[in-house]
Amino acid sequence: MLFDSAPSKERLFLFMGAVSGFLAVALGAFGEHALWERLSSDRLAIFETAARYQMFHSLALVMTGMVVTRRIGRAAPAAGWLFAAGIVLFCGSLYLLALSGARWWGAVTPLGGLSWLAAWVLLAFSGARGRMQVAAVEEPRIEGPGD
Repeated sequence: MLFDSAPSKERLFLFMGAVSGFLAVALGAFGEHALWERLSSDRLAIFETAARYQMFHSLALVMTGMVVTRRIGRAAPAAGWLFAAGIVLFCGSLYLLALSGARWWGAVTPLGGLSWLAAWVLLAFSGARGRMQVAAVEEPRIEGPGD
């Protein structure tokens, strides 16, 4: 299921967060070194904002991956999906706006911001209200001389 807290979600959110963090660093460096002469200062500032917010929310996605299997409920997995959607919508629209100059991309950006706001609320809800997942603990097996 999309909103369950299976271990596969933990790996998926960790993976998506790590890839997004890598891309945030790469795109930030690209903007700083390759675009500074090609873009106006306004458009370069937009590009830098996208890279900065992408990094913050990549870390939030990694953190959500670490939390998702430790909480009972659907709030944490839903937060992970909303963090990912926000990265695509908010940062993607800002990157496209900065590179293309097409101002209408700015109309998409608030959808990403709303996704992030909802994700933070769900993560807070998961922390405040969600119960901890009880991990199955195996009893240690003590082998005797006859085993």
